Formats: sequence, structure tokens, C-alpha cells
Amino acid sequence: MKQPFKYLKKNNIKFVRIIWCDNANIIRAKSVHLNYFKNSLDNGIKIAKGQMALPVMYDAVVPQTGLSAVGEVTLVPDIKTLKILPFAKGQASMIGDMKNLGTLTPWSNCPREYLKKQIKKLSVRGLELKSVFENEFYLLKRDEDGAISKSDNSLFAMTSSANSNADFLLDLEKAFKKQNLEVESYYSESGAGQYEFNIRYSDALTCADNQITYRETVRGVAQKHNLSASFMPKIFEDCGGSGSHLNFSLWKDGKNISGDENSSNGINEQSAHFVAGILNHLKALCAVTIPSVNSYRRIIPHYWAGAFVSWGYYNREAGIRVSKNNEQTKAERFELKVCDSSSNPYLALGALIACGIDGMDKKMKLYEETTIDPAYVKKDGREAKGIERLPESLGEALEYLKNDKTLLDSFGEDLAKSFFEVRKFEWDNLKDSTLEDEVKIMVDKY
Repeated sequence: MKQPFKYLKKNNIKFVRIIWCDNANIIRAKSVHLNYFKNSLDNGIKIAKGQMALPVMYDAVVPQTGLSAVGEVTLVPDIKTLKILPFAKGQASMIGDMKNLGTLTPWSNCPREYLKKQIKKLSVRGLELKSVFENEFYLLKRDEDGAISKSDNSLFAMTSSANSNADFLLDLEKAFKKQNLEVESYYSESGAGQYEFNIRYSDALTCADNQITYRETVRGVAQKHNLSASFMPKIFEDCGGSGSHLNFSLWKDGKNISGDENSSNGINEQSAHFVAGILNHLKALCAVTIPSVNSYRRIIPHYWAGAFVSWGYYNREAGIRVSKNNEQTKAERFELKVCDSSSNPYLALGALIACGIDGMDKKMKLYEETTIDPAYVKKDGREAKGIERLPESLGEALEYLKNDKTLLDSFGEDLAKSFFEVRKFEWDNLKDSTLEDEVKIMVDKY
């Protein structure tokens, strides 16, 4: 955009939010008045380094991160992410990159920069990853005391749910369209008042940016309808949890190369190595893609959550579900089941790419397809098929991450430390919490 100031003034914008997403996956922003927008666009705004060291519970720096109230970085807005917010009158937003003061070189703790590095590593191999987060969320009502309840009593895909919240759903589509997010479909999920509203895939960086826009928009539109929207992984004991499945495919020279109809499993050789790398690191990757204490209440066998290291065509119990092309002759895309919206999208997507690259570089073998619910494979036969139970708690996942040199090295020393210590702090303080405790803390954060 050549003249953003004129564009914003023409649209009566008074404030521009400059957004960042921290290690706890809290979306934060500082808002700049339009009169000072030009300066912020050129020079960014300053935020404390300690902003990347805050846990989900409260605004207090985790000391073990090495970050503190001392020191600042510059948040430089990316003009390509400029959006007028249809749910907040007179406001727009831009996503920022964290830069070192003075030099404006990338800060080592910047999640968006981490993803950019992984994208570049893939590009030097002549490959591109296209992806989209497939979000589930609850629409909630609140009483005068702030207590939450489900917005309806529907079951999976019941048309009554589409009717009861029709105005919200229509306004959500309009809000996405105004921000250039292409809507594909929606339906009510298995939880009462729960929805899956799907948008079109894009390149990896745009995908992560879109995930920030998506979450902000759903919650903003819900507020205008006197509702609350939450992406928290598990809110109700008696209802399904909310995932944010990560769909991806590998591309080369503008063509999807995920599949190969001449291979024995229908998967391209490079893609097979890529997926094998993800599966090889999946236990550690869980600490990044399902990184909240609450996440593991959802990852249970027989609940379509992908609780095992495994893959399979149209297998909703496998850790990675594979879909075929329309002709059913080869793979078209892959879906990481163990991902939810407590994950920072830049870290989740960047870590997935790092694991896939490791698989390609080491030419890792993809085990045979799991054609049944992995939980039904006899325990003594799982090892031969590469099937393993995924971590059952954040603490267990963090132990795998601590011992995964490839994944930690991809982060770099500083980001690896700040991320790990923030999530470990959450585990240490919340590991004995009840679901009710977690809902009080997280339902409005995610």
C-alpha cells in the first residue's frame, strides 16, 4: 500500500493497533493515534523485553526466561498486514515484527521472525508450505455474575444451531471478507454452541497472520452480539474440546507435490520424509502445538483428537490425518490433529516446518499407514508400526522438548529458553488445577 495514511484517514480511522503474540499465545497490542502513525510506521513502537516472558495467568515476568523489566525492543509494523477492523469502529490493526533497538535487526525472541527463518530454509530447498489453521470455538452466554453457559443445546451439525446464531455467523462472514479472509464453510461442532468456521489456505506466513486476525475477529464480532467466543481447548467436561488442526501441503514451482499416485502409499517422496520428520518429533512438538495445561484434557483416545504418533487416510484418530485428491488417487493435504489455539501460530507452524525439514534432510522413513483407530492396535504390535501414545500432560511434553536438540536448535538459544520457561512455569503452577480453575484463567485468554 503506497499511501496508508490517506487510506486510513479516508476510512475515519483514529487508532492503529500494532499487534504481537507472546509465548503464552496472548494477543497483545499498543494502539497509535493516526496523527502519529507515520512515525510508528517508519520507526515502530517500543515494548519491554519482558513482554515475551508473561505466563497465561497474569502479567508478571517469569524470571527464569532471562527477560525482565529492563530493556526494550522495537515493534515494527508490517504494512502488508494492515486491516480495518469491522468489529471496532475507528480502529485498524497491523502485525509487528520485534527488532533490536537502533539496528532494527530481528530480535532473537521474535516468534514471527522464527517462522520466517523456517520458511526460508524450506525455500532454499525449492519448496513452499501452504497451510491453514482449522479452528473450533465456543459461543458462550454470560449472566449478570459473569458465569458462562452454552449458547445453544445442539449436537454435531444440527441445523438448529445454524439458525440460533445465524446473525452472528453472517456478520462473521462479512467481517472476514472485509479483511480478505476467504470463507469456505462452517458447521456446528459436537459441543453445544461450538462451531468450526473454515477459511482458505495460504502461504505459511500469511497463514499465521490470518490466525491472529481470525481469533480477533471471532471474538470481536461475538462481543457485538452480546456473546463471548472462546478457543480454549477444553471448557466443558461433558462436551467436545476445541482444536485448531493445522492443515498443510508441500508445493514446488507453483504445484502441490504432496501426493504421487505412483508411490505405494500415494505420497510424494519428499512429502513422505517431511511427514516422517513431524511424526519423529511429534512428542516434543506437542509442547509447542498443544502447549497449555488445559490442552491435554482434550487429547484422549477415541475422542477424534489424534492421541497417537501415527498417520492414516481420513483417520481422525491418527496424529496426522491425510486427505486424497478428488480422484482418490494420491495424497493432497495433511492435517496435524494435535494443535489448538493455545499455541502461538508462528511458533507452531515454524516448529512443524523445522521437524519436516529434519525428516527430509535425514530421509526419514514413513511408517505404514494406520487404517484403524490406533488405540485398538495391540500394544505389542504398535512398535513395529511406529505407533506411540502422545504425552498425556504438558509436563511430559516439555520433557520431550527439553531432550529434542533439533527442535530446540531451530528456535535458537534465546527463544528456546523464553518459550520453555514460560510454559514450564505454567505447568508448575497449574498442574494440580481443576477444570473449573483453568476455565477461570483461560476462557477469556484464548
